[in-house]
Amino acid sequence: MTAEPTDPVVRTPCGDVRGRYEGDGIAVFRGIPYAAPPFGPRRFRPPVPPTSWDGVRDAGGFGSTAPKPPYSEAFARLLSDPVVPGDDCLNLNVWTPELGTGARLPVMVWIHGGALTRGSSAVPVYDGHAFARDGVILVSINYRLGVEGYGLFPDAPANPGLRDQFAALEWVRASIAAFGGDPDRVTVFGQSAGAISLGALLAAPRAQGLFRRAVLQSGPPEVSDREKVRRMVRRMAARLKIPATAEAFAAVDRETLLRVQGDVGRLSSPVLGGPAFGIVVDDDLVPRDPLEALVDGAAADVELLLGWTRDEYRLWLVPGGLLERVDRLGAVALAGAMARCHCGAEVPRGYRTLHPDAGTADLVGQLVTDHLLRVPLHRLADARAESGTYVYEFAWPSAKPDLGACHALELGFVFDTHEAPESAKLAGEGAPPDLAEAMHTAWVRFAVDGDPGWRPWDASHPVRIFGDGDPRTVEGPRDREMALWTADRATATTTTTTPERESGTATRPRSPLGGAEPLSLVRRFRRPGGVHRR
Repeated sequence: MTAEPTDPVVRTPCGDVRGRYEGDGIAVFRGIPYAAPPFGPRRFRPPVPPTSWDGVRDAGGFGSTAPKPPYSEAFARLLSDPVVPGDDCLNLNVWTPELGTGARLPVMVWIHGGALTRGSSAVPVYDGHAFARDGVILVSINYRLGVEGYGLFPDAPANPGLRDQFAALEWVRASIAAFGGDPDRVTVFGQSAGAISLGALLAAPRAQGLFRRAVLQSGPPEVSDREKVRRMVRRMAARLKIPATAEAFAAVDRETLLRVQGDVGRLSSPVLGGPAFGIVVDDDLVPRDPLEALVDGAAADVELLLGWTRDEYRLWLVPGGLLERVDRLGAVALAGAMARCHCGAEVPRGYRTLHPDAGTADLVGQLVTDHLLRVPLHRLADARAESGTYVYEFAWPSAKPDLGACHALELGFVFDTHEAPESAKLAGEGAPPDLAEAMHTAWVRFAVDGDPGWRPWDASHPVRIFGDGDPRTVEGPRDREMALWTADRATATTTTTTPERESGTATRPRSPLGGAEPLSLVRRFRRPGGVHRR
């Protein structure tokens, strides 16, 4: 895209940037660095400010994306993930309808998902034009992924990718006024790993004051077990035949790291478990479990919008053919779900009673989705009922076979990019424009005044349903399932012996698999023909 003399120019703390006017007078700036390239001596280290530049830096095209492995062929048919080569991957983009410090417009900052291993701000579904058209400045960011962003080493600080996000929010605080934004009216929103990241930032004492509102889409506040993340690093180190240190990993070229990371993480799945990178408790940015901190009152002044899709698990089970394999396993698959969810037999038995017509894969998928996502988000909403918290469910089924209202399907509606070819890869043809208008408008309203257009969470558990008929508010649509988990926790507490209580463990009914680890189930599920009964 060629620069013109009339193109917008804005001064940032490190120098001037030139964007482009694109449709309806929207000024767009892409690839603005918020931190220095995280390579060379800065590899696996916390971000540092970028070097200032002279003259005017062109911001007409997307900046470099963080190193990442490609999606498998099955997932690439559904999800777009463009790659922009280069070292300067800690960059962000701005869409604004009005420049200058006098505009004082609300700001939304987008943190993309992708299991902390894939994704970028260059995904066309995340185009910010519709938000700017409706009076909200949209900022989208890149951050380090995979082992580069979430490897845990004895000789480097934890969570560099999360520290990148924190640095981007600091940039927004310091710089957004020149783009027409109000630094005191910032809403941060993220989906999947982006929402999990946002949960950690919400609870981080150092991030207090950087944003006023938050939207968590299909991702709860959580941290990973440090030993689990260390195992990922050790497995990569063993294949590379190097020590499991940042110094040794920094000497390995990026392509080799990506290849080995892809091999080690091949069996990872949100439903079935397996090795994965994740945010961990550290010494400063994430001093404790974010969910516990938020339930205890951290960030009590930040208004929240929380939600999920009806059939989250179908994105993880359908593309690779796992849905059919899990269905064939019957009771063995349900036992695997018990192992994955650390629950007693009454929970899957209760789901079977509540959903007698559901197949095994649907029961397993809903069980694990509730355990990982809806239970913690319900708990957070209950703890924040006095703070202006809103909850939604996305229920429109994709036109693609078997996907239903799967994970990530709502994004084209939230961004009002449902007509983009990249949105149609997941949604199919004929996505309803009125649904996009309803969801996008709700997100804009929340950013503007904190009210998306329905009742806040209270004891009746109101949930806004999008995509199953006209948008409507339903009281307690998941309460029966949530009651099963509450009863299971109570049973675990009462059946725990004294030594177990002291060690924080609980007695559970024995699984028909004899206590098989979830990862062993993943391996057997993914064999041709699935698990063979013994």
